[in-house]
Amino acid sequence: MASTLTLYTRAGCPLCEEMAAAVAGVLAGSPHRVDAVDVDRDPALRAQYGWDVPLLFDGEHEICRHELNLAALREWLRARA
Repeated sequence: MASTLTLYTRAGCPLCEEMAAAVAGVLAGSPHRVDAVDVDRDPALRAQYGWDVPLLFDGEHEICRHELNLAALREWLRARA
């Protein structure tokens, strides 16, 4: 079954752009997808995460923070195969 990851980002963040591209590359060819959410568009998210982006989540489960943890993302993929 396809799952959707959430990538918390902010506009103009090079780390966010790098993680978005890397995650998209890893998920290419799989049924899974990633939705980017700009924390600055939601005051609650901005208060919760501040400058602590990028963050990659599956629901409430954090997969990685600030840089792609390739091993963790691959483990996530294996668990859904």
